Amino acid sequence: MSSSKTSDTVPAGSEEPDPAATYELARDELAAVVGKLESGGLSLDESLALWERGEHLAAVCTRFLDGARERVELALQRSAAADRE
Repeated sequence: MSSSKTSDTVPAGSEEPDPAATYELARDELAAVVGKLESGGLSLDESLALWERGEHLAAVCTRFLDGARERVELALQRSAAADRE
């Protein structure tokens, strides 16, 4: 990965997520973004940049959770199939 790439834990404005980033990192940064937005006192541009970062982080979290859901469903299907045998 080149040095121009950024991770999910960098400030607003990053363009590409770090594929090694974890759900926990994305969730924690999203919580920090929400806290900053809720505290107020930001310029419109700062607020918009944080909002965009929050939207990106929410999408990252959703992808992680969707993947986890699929893994659980597959495990349950395998378990049910094994029980029938």
